Amino acid sequence: MMKKGQDTVNHENPDEVIYCIGCGAQLQSQDPNQPGYLPQSALEGRSEDDLYCKRCFRLRHYNELADVQVTSDDFLNMLGEISQEEALVVNVVDILDVNGSFVPGIGRLTGNNPLIIVGNKFDLLPKSLKRGKLRQWLEEVSYDMGVKPLAVDLISAVRQGSVAHLLDLINEYRGDRDVYIVGTTNVGKSTLINQIINLASQEEDAVTTSYFPGTTLGKIEIPLDDGHKLVDTPGIFQPGQVVHQLNPQEVKPVIPRKELKPRTYQLNPGQSLFIGGLGRFDYVQGPGKASFVVYAAPSLSIHRTKRERADDLYQSQLGKDLTPPFDSKDKKTLTKRTFKVDQASDLVYSGLGWVKINASGVEVEVHIIQGADIFIRKPMI
Repeated sequence: MMKKGQDTVNHENPDEVIYCIGCGAQLQSQDPNQPGYLPQSALEGRSEDDLYCKRCFRLRHYNELADVQVTSDDFLNMLGEISQEEALVVNVVDILDVNGSFVPGIGRLTGNNPLIIVGNKFDLLPKSLKRGKLRQWLEEVSYDMGVKPLAVDLISAVRQGSVAHLLDLINEYRGDRDVYIVGTTNVGKSTLINQIINLASQEEDAVTTSYFPGTTLGKIEIPLDDGHKLVDTPGIFQPGQVVHQLNPQEVKPVIPRKELKPRTYQLNPGQSLFIGGLGRFDYVQGPGKASFVVYAAPSLSIHRTKRERADDLYQSQLGKDLTPPFDSKDKKTLTKRTFKVDQASDLVYSGLGWVKINASGVEVEVHIIQGADIFIRKPMI
């Protein structure tokens, strides 16, 4: 426990436990991605009643909110608490990886509270895609995953106008309730919250400008003008996403920064596609030449080859033509799954992209780095 009556931090006592006075997290200097991170140098000469973790410090002084990861168990316990309260729950998902970024069991864990599903990064999808069609698709995918949302919305958290529209939707449905924003890591939830804070400083009727960290571990509470609050919860870590299997240099080209452009390939049975050096798609057998469309970050190159040569190509070109990884020493173990597809479908490499299969009656093999998930779903586009 934190010692009482001590004016400054005792650096000679390694067993002393000190807490952030903003969010209540136990302060630590080992992992910047975990709650309570504070560089060791920041402790020098500081009193215990003036110690904020880096996250709370940047929130107080720069209106910036950094994402913090928590374990699945901690997050599920937090959701269990929400189910006991009167709240509107807003689940932010990555529209480019809906299955991989859905909070597991969100419908059951939020109890009887109303739920809004928000698909972020809409601006990265092809502009030809109709908003109404995509909203219907997101609603259907939610139903397939056992979730019946009160509403679905599409946003780009980097665009203020898009976030303002979401706030209007939240105000329409929240009634006499608090609002909880939940989501996995890398869905853009912190960008969304930062935009809300920025809007709050411009509009009197939005959230108040006197936001402050809540006292519950891992939550940030932003007071609303009617006495309720908007609560940002930590992002839950989803190990099945490709980015969690990569080093920082490898992650950069995987994350889309620009609009995804469809890359269409007419393949014969026995041909393969490599998505960088992280994924592979084999057309094993089918009725003949068929169309396959790849959606992935423009910075990821796609290479076509014969299936019989694919293993040799991977061995010789990994880190060269097949990147990331950028060094063959960082070779990843690829695992494979076989799918027999009887209707148009998307095969999703979680966090990497997807391949739309336009043909029916085909057999395909999908290879992805070990630890990452693969999903099959109804086509988005």
